This record gives sequence, structure tokens and C-alpha cells, in this order.
Amino acid sequence: MRDNTIHTKFSKNFVKFSFLFFLINFVAFAQKEATIFTNFKKDRSVLPEFSYAGYHHGEIATPNVNNYKVFDVTTFGAIPDDTISDKKAIQKAITAANKNGSGIVFFPKGRFLVNENKDEPNKIISKGSKIIFRGSGSEQGGTELYMKNTLPPADPSKMWTVPPLFLFTSGGADQKIGTVTTSQKIGSLDLKVSTTEGLQPGDWIILKLLDNNPELIKKELGENEVSSEWTYLINKGIDVKVFYQIKSISSNTITLAAPISYDIDSKYNWEVYKFANSEEVGIENIAFVGNWKEKFVHHRSWQDDSGYTMLNFSRITNSWIKKCRFTDCSVAAIVAQSANVSVLNCKVTGNGGHEAITSNGSTNVLIAKCIDEASQWHSFGSSHGSMNTVIWKCTYPATTCFESHASQPRNTLLDNVSGGLMRSRAGGAMQNMPNHMQGLVMWNYSQTNEKADNFEFWPKTEKYWKIPSPMIVGYKSSGTTFNLNQLSYSESLDKEVVPASLYEAQLELRLKKTPEWLSILKKE
Repeated sequence: MRDNTIHTKFSKNFVKFSFLFFLINFVAFAQKEATIFTNFKKDRSVLPEFSYAGYHHGEIATPNVNNYKVFDVTTFGAIPDDTISDKKAIQKAITAANKNGSGIVFFPKGRFLVNENKDEPNKIISKGSKIIFRGSGSEQGGTELYMKNTLPPADPSKMWTVPPLFLFTSGGADQKIGTVTTSQKIGSLDLKVSTTEGLQPGDWIILKLLDNNPELIKKELGENEVSSEWTYLINKGIDVKVFYQIKSISSNTITLAAPISYDIDSKYNWEVYKFANSEEVGIENIAFVGNWKEKFVHHRSWQDDSGYTMLNFSRITNSWIKKCRFTDCSVAAIVAQSANVSVLNCKVTGNGGHEAITSNGSTNVLIAKCIDEASQWHSFGSSHGSMNTVIWKCTYPATTCFESHASQPRNTLLDNVSGGLMRSRAGGAMQNMPNHMQGLVMWNYSQTNEKADNFEFWPKTEKYWKIPSPMIVGYKSSGTTFNLNQLSYSESLDKEVVPASLYEAQLELRLKKTPEWLSILKKE
């Protein structure tokens, strides 16, 4: 009897031990690091380097500026919650802050009217650095800037030509410096140029390439067929414009603050320009509310596509938009020809329109923890030559998809993004196709619309959906499958991978730690 008891206890303990051993190994197996990330740690060429995206390359938090002079819009004549336009008063406050060289343009709580019937049909402009445009909260009871009327389009036949109501930009013009004299591979920090005259550390430069050499086109598109309708690519060619800050200069060698993200072959005409930019601009805690109330129809009219375009950053570096709301608008916000801008914790709500928030011709833009509740026709995305755009932990409905608006965007990371996947929502004019060039990466993407069988990124039957050789690592859906021949790499197409976030993992790998600002943002 005693022996049986001992045997029973031994059997139970053995079962428990075996189960525990199985569980530990199962968890360890389930959390095995993605093969491509393991390879990336040895060879940086297997994935684009996204860790330099965001304000100051993701190395520091966007600041809470409190040491600038305050320009309260109410001292310039703005009165919240009345029936009189505040547009002129807001422009006066911005102009005063620009003249001062820095400033906080401050809005107390309430609704401010920014484009009423008798207002001049022009935009509100800031052309300075160190300008903080700050409200008292973007939710109910906070600060609301209400746009009753649209601005007129530059050309009514071109539906994208309505200017933004709020434009933050710079004065001056770009200045040509010289040409690149030595080839460099992706990842290099050094750039040899014909001259560095007129440049100094801290300046920003633009690297430009425009060349229709068939070798260049084939390198990007591979065996994918080029349509005769893609006239820009055929006639003008590969178009690259990337923005970098200068870390140091030695003779004719420029050392950059971020690595080169496109192979530079000196046999092509790579030009270097000094970039005219403003920096340290912040938009905070404001609701931008339009008056778009119609049911949206894509390309029906300029009112649909761009009538209520709220905010545009152009020629802005090391800046941010955070905790803002965009309601009843055609286009929420565009970050254009800018670099190292962070868009954090913003919402798009109300009646659906054309676009949510996009990186347009910019470099190293981070769009993080943003929500599109309105289901814009094109949600968060990239366009017009953007390079290294990171869309991180953003959400949009199953009824829309990410934007990829042609004109040669490259290296776009959809990291822990949740929303629909559909071929009809990328965007872009036929002459500017394809929708994206090399470097679209989907990492732990959660598809929320119905499954697709043999989903294609380069379909023969769809003219407005052409993306060459994307990479998909970690994918959750209700059963979507892909045409694997069209992917440059695929791994774990039915479940998540480790690391959970490619952007976080690359940033931690570079900085040797997770920056505090990112840990805080994850919890917000």
C-alpha cells in the first residue's frame, strides 16, 4: 500500500514536471525571435533602418516648452465662443511670435472661428522656428479651431489644389552646393561631395537624384512590368529627395546624423542642396474642426478631395504634432518636404473625407499611436518620395486601408497597425504610378476586414495598386493568404512575431536601451 502511494505521488509529480517542461519550451518556442530580425543584427542590409524616424531621430522626447514668450491669441483680439471671426487675430499672434524669434501661440478653452463668410480666402501662415501652437485640450471643453468655409482651389479642375488653412513652413530658398563624387552604400554616414562651401555642422541638406536610366528603374521594380501610362517614371525617371542634418565636415566629406537610405552611385547625377527649413515647431492640444458634412465620393469634386485641408507642415525639421484632433475634414494633416517630425496621439473623427495623416515627400517621419475613427478614404500613409516613414501602433477601421499615394515613396513601415487591407485605397495618379517603390514592410499587421485569398501587391487586373516586393513579417487576419511570388520576404503569415515592434527593436538596438519617451508613449 505504501509503495503504491509513493508510486502515485511520483507519477503526479512526474506529470506536473513534464507539463511544466512542455509549457516552458512551448513559450520559448512561441517567443522565438523572427529570423529576419536575427539576420538584421548581423547584416543591416536585410531590412530598411527605421530607427532614425521621429523627433531628433527618436533619441529624445518631444519637449514640453515653457520658457518661450507667450502670445495669447485673446490679447490680439480673438474671443472664444462668440460669432466673430478670430482669423486675423490668430495671424497677428503668429506674426508677433515669428518676429520675436520664438513663442508660444496660446489658445484658452473655447471655440475660435477661423474661416467665416467675410474672411479673406487665404491661409494662416507661420514661417519661423521655435513656434509652439498650443491649445487647452483637443477633447470636449478644450480648444477648437472651427473652419466654416473652404479655401478656394488653385485650379478647380485639379481636385487636390485647395491649400491648407494652417501652414507652418520656412522662408528662403534651397541653395545648390555641388554634386556627390563617390559612390556610397545604404548605411554609410559619410558623403564625399565636390564642395562643402556654404555648409556647416547643424545645417540640413537635400540629396537629389532624377534619372530615367533603365538600369535604375529595373533595380527598383525588378521583373515587374512598367506601364506606358507611368509617364513620370519613364520620361523623368527615378526621383529621390532625402533630407539629412550635417553632423560634421572634414574637407569635402560630410558626416551625416543619420545613415544614407538609398544606394548612391556616383555615375548618376546626385546633387546636394542646402535645405531652407524651420525647426522646433510644435502643434499641441488643439481640435481642428472642419465643416465637411457631405457623404464623401472619391474624386467627385475639389470639395470632396481637399476642400477642408486643415494642417500642413512644409520644410520643417525636428518638430512635432501631438494630442490633436481633426474632425469633419477632407485632409487632416500633411507632413511635406520635412524631416524628423513626430505625429503622436492624434485622432481623426467625424464625417469621413479623403486623407488622414500622411508623410508627403519627407524623411524619417513617425506617425505613432494615432487613430482614424472617421474612416478616411486613405488612412495613414506615405507619398511623393517619402523615405523611412514609420506608422506605429496606429488604428483605422476595416472599411479603409493605409495610404501609398504614388510618386515614389520608399521604406514605409506599418508596425503593429490595425485596420483594413484593400487594393482600392492606396491612391495616386496614373502618370505617377506605381503606388510605392521598394521597402514597404508590414510587421505584426492586424487585418480587420474580411479575408482575401491569394492577395496580390502587383495584380494584373488592378491598375491603381502596384507595390513591388513588399515584406510581411507577422500577420493576423481571418485567413488571408498572399501571392508569395510577389513578396521579397515573408515570415509568420498567420501569427505575430518577436520582437513585437520592429521600430522599437531597431531603436533599442541602436541606442542600447529603450528610450524613456517611447516607454511612456506605449502606456498612454
